[in-house]
Amino acid sequence: MKKSIEKVIAPPAPHMVGDGFRVHNFFPGPYGELKRMSPFFMMDYNAKIEFPPSEHQRGVGVHPHRGFETVTLAYHGKVAHHDSAGNSGIIGEGDVQWMTAASGVLHKEYHEKEFARKGGSFQMVQLWVNLPAKDKMSQPKYQAITSAQMGKYALPDGKGQIDVVAGTFKDVKGAASTFTPIHVYNLYLKGGAKLDFELPENFNTGILVLEGEAVLNDKTVTQDHFALFKNSGTEIHIETGDGAKLLVLSGEPINEPVVAYGPFLMNTKQEIIQAYEDLNNGKFGQLED
Repeated sequence: MKKSIEKVIAPPAPHMVGDGFRVHNFFPGPYGELKRMSPFFMMDYNAKIEFPPSEHQRGVGVHPHRGFETVTLAYHGKVAHHDSAGNSGIIGEGDVQWMTAASGVLHKEYHEKEFARKGGSFQMVQLWVNLPAKDKMSQPKYQAITSAQMGKYALPDGKGQIDVVAGTFKDVKGAASTFTPIHVYNLYLKGGAKLDFELPENFNTGILVLEGEAVLNDKTVTQDHFALFKNSGTEIHIETGDGAKLLVLSGEPINEPVVAYGPFLMNTKQEIIQAYEDLNNGKFGQLED
């Protein structure tokens, strides 16, 4: 049985995050319901734009997180990262930064120096992936995942490739370590591609069309639109006439209370208050802006 589409969401009005990311917030904003795409709590989509050359590295200055993971997927441009746990890295086209804030870190993210100087096309997705209560106060960690490290599945007819960031796709394993069952795929489909796969019925599932357009289970979804699937059926069929690039998100819901405030994602209001107390008492470490 096919997974039917519940709704197709046009890109919401963009806003700036810092001075380096012009994003459309697909969720939780449009729903007003904090767990509809659980364990994915937030998705900010920086649709493709051109940044002019600059000696200033645009981005977001030092800020804290606790209780979840930030996942940044790069499609065009390069982003650099530093955090108070001592991790740093640069990702470019096809790469992913998977930062587990967990018990708390300070971090900053900004355009990589040479990219800033040259300018050019910039396209990114950032996800907030919730952690279950038992793991929210675990040790922070950082996974720098290059495109070459990801699991690869080639369409039998040469019509495209799937990069498996997390989970599995037709027995091909993803590179990321996750706390709950999650599938994250980048689909690079050429003209005339056809693809069939299955995802668990109870998983919350959505597909973002990054470039081109695609028919998803008989419904055409155009560039920069997000298709949210119902929690029924398992089968997904994709066709594209002229080619498309897609991001597939699917995960087992975390059925726990969610309290979100600012940069923190916890289970209770008291835990949010504690996070601010710990931040003010220096328990998130130190990081220069």
